[in-house]
Amino acid sequence: MLQLTDGGMETTLIFREGIDLPEFAAFTLLASERGREALRRYFEPYVEVARRLGAQLVLDTPTWRANVDWGEKLGYSPEDVDQASRDGVSLLAELRADAAGDPPVLICGCLGPRGDAYDGTVTMSAEEAEVYHGRQVQVFAESDADLVSGLTLPTVEEALGIARAAVAAGMPVVISFTVETDGRLPSGQPLGEAITQLDTATDGAPQYFMINCAHPTHFERALAEGGGWRGRIHGIRANASKQSHAELDELGLLDAGDPAELAAAYLALQPLLPNLEVLGGCCGTDHRHIAAIAEAWLQHV
Repeated sequence: MLQLTDGGMETTLIFREGIDLPEFAAFTLLASERGREALRRYFEPYVEVARRLGAQLVLDTPTWRANVDWGEKLGYSPEDVDQASRDGVSLLAELRADAAGDPPVLICGCLGPRGDAYDGTVTMSAEEAEVYHGRQVQVFAESDADLVSGLTLPTVEEALGIARAAVAAGMPVVISFTVETDGRLPSGQPLGEAITQLDTATDGAPQYFMINCAHPTHFERALAEGGGWRGRIHGIRANASKQSHAELDELGLLDAGDPAELAAAYLALQPLLPNLEVLGGCCGTDHRHIAAIAEAWLQHV
C-alpha cells in the first residue's frame, strides 16, 4: 500500500499560518490548546488526501526539535521536553481515533539532530548519540507511537546512535539522511556509503531509509551511480525548492516551488529506487504538494 507523510510542518506553520516558532520548534505549540489546534489544522488536510487516494498515512510527531539541547535554548527542562514528546503522540492518537481507520494512520515518533541539521562537522560519536537520543526514544517506546524516525540527519554516527537506541528500546526505526546539492551528507560522506555503513554496523536494523530536506535533483545523480544500497531507500521527503540549504537559510521567505514539477521529479526517481513507497515532503511543501505527488505516482505505477 502506498504510504504518504505530511510535508514541511515548520515552514507551513511559519510562512502560511504566520505562527512564530522560536528555533524552528513546533513542539512548543503543544503547550497550549491554541497551539494544539493549529497543529490539528496542519495535519487534517493530509488525512483527507490519504483518505481520498486510499493510502496509508504516516504522521510524524511535531518533535523534531524536542531534545535536551534545543529544549534548554527554549527554557524547557529535560522533563518538559519528555512531556512534549508524549503530548505529540497523544495529539496524533486523537487524529487517528477520529479517522477511525480511514485512512489507516501510523504514528511516528520524530527525532531530529542534536544540533544544526546542515552542519556535518559537529563531532558526536555513535555511543554518545545512542545515550543522548535514547532518552527520547524511550519516551516514544512507552507511548502509543508505532515507530520512531531520525529525520534530517547530517552524519552517520548520529544516525547509528539513534538506530541502536531504538533497537535497545524495542522500537521499529527509520533513518532519514539529508544531503547537499552534490548528493552527499553534510559531513561529506557519500549517501550510499553512509547507508551501507549503518546497515553493516546494526545488522540491517532500520526498517528502511529515507532522504529528506533536499530537492530530488540534488541526489538523483548519486542514485544513478548505482548500488544495492538503493533498495534500502523506501521513502522520500523532498524540499519544494531547488535551492541549497545555505540559500534557503538566507532567503527568509517561503519557496514553495511548483507541486506538479516536484511530482515529476519524484516520478523520475522510480527507475532508481525499486522499493520507493513512502512519499512525503519537507521544507516548502504542504498538502497540495503531497496530493500532486501521490496522484502522479498512482497514475504511473
